[in-house]
Amino acid sequence: MGQDASGEKQMATVAFLGLGVMGYPMAGHLVAAGHEVRVYNRTTAKAQAWAEAHGGSFATTPREAAEGAEFVMACVGNDDDLRSVCLGEDGAFAGMAEGAVFVDHTTVSAQVTRELAPAGSEAGLAFVDAPISGGQAGAENGVLSVMCGGTQAAYDRAEPIIGAYARICRRIGDSGAGQMTKMCNQIAIAGLVQGLSEALHFADKAGLDGRAVVEVISQGAAGSWQMANRHETMLDDHFDHGFAVDWMRKDLGICLDAADDTGASLPVTALVDQFYKEVQKMGGGRWDTSSLYKRLKALD
Repeated sequence: MGQDASGEKQMATVAFLGLGVMGYPMAGHLVAAGHEVRVYNRTTAKAQAWAEAHGGSFATTPREAAEGAEFVMACVGNDDDLRSVCLGEDGAFAGMAEGAVFVDHTTVSAQVTRELAPAGSEAGLAFVDAPISGGQAGAENGVLSVMCGGTQAAYDRAEPIIGAYARICRRIGDSGAGQMTKMCNQIAIAGLVQGLSEALHFADKAGLDGRAVVEVISQGAAGSWQMANRHETMLDDHFDHGFAVDWMRKDLGICLDAADDTGASLPVTALVDQFYKEVQKMGGGRWDTSSLYKRLKALD
């Protein structure tokens, strides 16, 4: 695993739990990097299809997938999903050997991380919380941003494995720091998307060509990834290009709960969360987060 003294890459035995739009390609990058990979998914047929496509193997329980693995990576839905793949008789912790490393790529609360990390430690395991940013395209292209929490020793072991699908991977601090950093990411995105939506809406009302407006303002201080990559699909009324509103509301709920705990003030985040709630009521729970623009158009 990682590199030996000669600089040659070493193969690791890895389990990957959760084959959603992010996990499916991430697990594939691990195989492409030369690692031996066994996957688990709640729907076994999807795990079997992945194994057939990538040449790895699949298991029917998290425990079975984790047996003999040096690293176990998870990318599931929420706090309860993560607990279910980690704990219990069929959970990954029960199958992992002492000294193995569990890497959680799920966006969950820092609270559940701080529950599971000690549970893993008691079993002789290392735990790294490592939520990801970059969306489905980032996962498919292997250029995710990964923000990590955990001990330096655990991170140092996991970082070369994570590198199979990361453009940047950094340890921010102890357990929970990765999840808190992901909350910073989501807070920043929420405000940016609402601002972009309002700018495009204003341009439309003023009789301006939205594309021409963006061509100019994107080259100055207003420029952002969201503007460069989402303005055209927003103007074309296409909202199936990324992270779903349902998942964003889950994440913003975590942000707002954490803000209560830390004493942070998040007025814009709270407001945008309510705008996303309105998008859900429009039937847009599976639309991508740029659908805030569609909400404004619906108010016309």
